[in-house]
Amino acid sequence: MIKQAVVLAAGDSSRFWPLNKKNKCLIKVMGKPLIFYTLKGLEKIGISKVIIIQSSIKDVEKELKKYKLGVKKKFLVQKKAKGMGNALWQAKDLLKDRFLVLNAEKVDIDEIVQEGKIKSQDYDSILFGQKTKTPELFGTMKLKGSKVLDIVEKPKKGKAPSRIKVVGAYILKPSFFTTYKKIKKHIYDFEDALSEYAKENDIRVVILKQKHEIATLKYPWHLFEMKNYLFDKFLEQKIKKSVHISKKAVIEGKVYIGKNTKVFENAVIKGPCYIGDNCIIGNNALIRDYTNLENKVVIGANAEVKNAVFCEGSHMHSGYIGDSIIGENCRLGAGAVTANMRIDKGIIKSVVKNKKIETGLKGFGCVIGNNTKTGINCSFMPGVLVGSDCLIGPSSVIFKNIEDNKLFYTEFKRVIKKKR
Repeated sequence: MIKQAVVLAAGDSSRFWPLNKKNKCLIKVMGKPLIFYTLKGLEKIGISKVIIIQSSIKDVEKELKKYKLGVKKKFLVQKKAKGMGNALWQAKDLLKDRFLVLNAEKVDIDEIVQEGKIKSQDYDSILFGQKTKTPELFGTMKLKGSKVLDIVEKPKKGKAPSRIKVVGAYILKPSFFTTYKKIKKHIYDFEDALSEYAKENDIRVVILKQKHEIATLKYPWHLFEMKNYLFDKFLEQKIKKSVHISKKAVIEGKVYIGKNTKVFENAVIKGPCYIGDNCIIGNNALIRDYTNLENKVVIGANAEVKNAVFCEGSHMHSGYIGDSIIGENCRLGAGAVTANMRIDKGIIKSVVKNKKIETGLKGFGCVIGNNTKTGINCSFMPGVLVGSDCLIGPSSVIFKNIEDNKLFYTEFKRVIKKKR
């Protein structure tokens, strides 16, 4: 039985921009960071010792001090973001037997390991995989039966060796480090080492059969799928005693509301929804369909919020925010609107690192980084990403991404003429 795990939480999460001011595993859903759910999952399957690889700013270690967990944690530092292989290398001297390696945001790790539990006893090394419709977005396995022959990282569309993606969980032996040491070092050398290791050892795949596709937090819009999974599994129907709810407000379905939150007249909350501590839901506001509001969020009068994440301390006035993620301490002026569907109802694309990516979503509004503020009547087109610390002028229409720390506004010519 495997007793030790290595959790990788040190990357710069560059593809997760604009929400990568801290490691993506620290994004909160239902008041807790994603890595919290990962560690609880490890605890559930009997993992007693966890090595967590973090960056030099040690933000993961600082955050996890706030929570009680039943696993023994050892923190190590990867000084520079040099990929998974280099991160795992930091733990080589502490691993004496078979171990589990996983990404820090693998919130469903208990289900993954439990499904493969019987087969994982039969082989020394196991990769967990799942069928995907978009193999070009992932590391994809070349297989002969259940034997892994190769890993192809992000194959060209139509050129994938299979439709089985790597789901970010691996059972390996310490001998893996001997193979890794021989590999030419680069950002994806972990996958190269796995391929070489497969040629020298009998590595098997466990193909998972969950109805949901295993959530992989590669791009910011993947947070929707992960949030919904966590809601379905963990959301409590609970309203704290200190909550003030107007008698004219309506609450339906599974809804959690944290302490000292105020819900004003004629507001409607339709679950599943999570609303944290010290929030305000204004008059006639509508909150619905898997919305997650973290602590100190304000949703103003006449606003509608659907399937959205508002990180801690963000405020909006009136308007519509649908299928969107708003970072920490943002301020959205009155009349803010996200266009969350294309006019032709097609798949929405986003631009990440100067490359246009199909999101696989027909409903996707925008993602806004921390501390960004907008004037009144701003509109965001589907799939737009806006950086942190931006100022967006009134009546602006945002068609393209805006980088961090930018001032953006639409110029209007003021014309005054004498009436005839």
